[in-house]
Amino acid sequence: MIIKKPSIIKAEGTPPKTIEEYVGRISCGEDKISIARMISPGGWAEPGQRPDFDEYTVVLKGILHITLEDAELDIESGQAFITRAGEWIRYSTPSPNGAEYIAVCLPAFSPDTVNRD
Repeated sequence: MIIKKPSIIKAEGTPPKTIEEYVGRISCGEDKISIARMISPGGWAEPGQRPDFDEYTVVLKGILHITLEDAELDIESGQAFITRAGEWIRYSTPSPNGAEYIAVCLPAFSPDTVNRD
């Protein structure tokens, strides 16, 4: 199956970020995995969440700020982060340059299983 272009998904948080889903429930009906490119502007923040899926994040450009229940981390370009299903997490890009990153979710991302605050 060739996916000729990603599906654009409405993102939570402000200012708006761009989500380009290449593989997943919306782009091709895949429920086992989702693969998306995120383009987050400086100052973007979303609500916290406790998803029912594992998420693997690879930062391509900029810095992605991650808030956990017991820590705050900055994931820089070239680094990756893994969060497990059931862990509380909040993503943001407070730096003026924002961030670009790839998110892989197992099983696939769903608004019904992200469990936002």
